Amino acid sequence: LLNQTSLVMYFWLRGLSVNQKAQIAMFSMFLIFYVLTLIGNILIVITIIYDHRLHTPMYFFLSNLSFIDVCHSTVTVPKMLRDTWSEEKLISFDACVTQMFFLHLFACTEIFLLTVMAYDRYVAICKPLQYMIVMNWKVCVLLAVALWTGGTIHSIALTSLTIKLPYCGPDEIDNFFSDVPQVIKLACTDTHVIEILIVSNSGLISVVCFVVLVVSYAVILVSLRQQISKGRRKALSTCAAHLTVVTLFLGHCIFIYSRPSTSLPEDKVVSVFFTAVTPLLNPIIYTLRNEEMKSAFNKL
Repeated sequence: LLNQTSLVMYFWLRGLSVNQKAQIAMFSMFLIFYVLTLIGNILIVITIIYDHRLHTPMYFFLSNLSFIDVCHSTVTVPKMLRDTWSEEKLISFDACVTQMFFLHLFACTEIFLLTVMAYDRYVAICKPLQYMIVMNWKVCVLLAVALWTGGTIHSIALTSLTIKLPYCGPDEIDNFFSDVPQVIKLACTDTHVIEILIVSNSGLISVVCFVVLVVSYAVILVSLRQQISKGRRKALSTCAAHLTVVTLFLGHCIFIYSRPSTSLPEDKVVSVFFTAVTPLLNPIIYTLRNEEMKSAFNKL
């Protein structure tokens, strides 16, 4: 992974704050967030595996989402917690590249997964009689393989663009983790073309998937007008949960990756929601609004 044209062996992470009291408060808050994220998402995966009533396509994809959230949060939060107590918030070049690779792997895979989950809900609500034919287990496994493969290809492409650039100083990243837009700003060359490629890659994926998701749920909502009240309430609850996750997650991606690599004051706040808050909200949203999951939790 080491960039042979780079003279920079380490990057400095500026972090969220230089105020010691604020750092202690943030350490406590994000430690709680991270522990709850691990407990909540791992519990969802265990419950879905344990309860045979939840062996359906919807919960198969939900278990994938929980696994991704655990991994996505683990890529950045432990390093941030450790750096809270360190005066020198350093990250090596190789560690920086590794963090960027896995960050984009899990983020892009989650985007594709949320799109697949929207399609699953569309088939379940709009074509219920054909649901188990369309969304059989072979199709579910193929979709899962496809979305993980797509996330891997996307991450390799972005990481490759980044490590080919020469880095000879400056060496300070204005965030608490390494991400492509902040890192390429430190390159000792013109990165205009690279920025365009990033926008056309990450930005386009985020926007297109968001549009597809909105259209899917719009079709679902129109279809729900024709259904009986009990089924409609349950479907609306499920769709509301999905839309909440989609808005929180894709909102960050569109905000960060659909514009040139310029720093804004809001970037760190949005990044905190992206890496620490959203993975925690997912298990809360999917369990508190889902009677089947609450019943399975009680059984477990």
